Amino acid sequence: MSAPASPLSSAGDRHFDGLAEKFAKSLYGGPRGHLRLALLDRLLPEMLDLHGQPVLDVGGGLGQMSEWLAKRGHAVTLSEPSGEMLAIARERLAAFPVTFHQQPLQAFGEVAPGPWPLVVCHAVLEWVADPRAAFEVLTNLLAPGGQLSLMVFNRDALRFSNAVKGNLRKVLDDRLAGRGLRQRLTPISPLTHAEVTQWAEVCGLRLTAVAGVRIFHDYLRRPTETQQGHDDLLEIEWRYCRVDPHWRLGRYLLYTFERDEARNAPIGSLRESDQ
Repeated sequence: MSAPASPLSSAGDRHFDGLAEKFAKSLYGGPRGHLRLALLDRLLPEMLDLHGQPVLDVGGGLGQMSEWLAKRGHAVTLSEPSGEMLAIARERLAAFPVTFHQQPLQAFGEVAPGPWPLVVCHAVLEWVADPRAAFEVLTNLLAPGGQLSLMVFNRDALRFSNAVKGNLRKVLDDRLAGRGLRQRLTPISPLTHAEVTQWAEVCGLRLTAVAGVRIFHDYLRRPTETQQGHDDLLEIEWRYCRVDPHWRLGRYLLYTFERDEARNAPIGSLRESDQ
């Protein structure tokens, strides 16, 4: 029996002890989770330069991406603050030479600072109280010329979804973020494309690719129920996931950033840089 969902951490971040089972069933056990993973399976080989390099999987959760990378010959280090989710990831990845650390994103630079040629951080920044500072941590983990595969929950898509559902006052008041309490899974820090690209510019990261993940799925009036329907939806999502303007309303935005090879010094505070 899972423990009750934990409150926010001392830093104000949302960790997921007590929610691992819900994640497995609600997010990955249904069509939306299958669609997300199927799209990543197609997108990542095209968006990243993958050649068996060591990978840091930050906030790796239940281990899906670490498994995907390990199967392709990468030496993977997985970090995850939730002990419950990390235990499931350990079991899932028992057959692979994966290194595990129970650490929040902000502390991982002290455990294995790298520099890393590839850092994967999918669906993590929206669950931390200060995603700008977390983005800076990710940048400092990268080797010069290293790649960051970043996926974030799209605030613009969340606004559109609330309007479609009739939550008009919530949209007008811009009350889109969750509070990180109880069993609800609305992210506490959904992000916009403009925010992410502005932080990248300050940190000296070059955007090399972007895509939307789950552009159409969440707005279907009737869910797909047959395998043919699932296959057709996947092909529609694939066809338009990098086509403007469709990608901009993906429930998730998937980025590849590359660190400037000439920039070796740690990135300073984004807040100071913006002044």
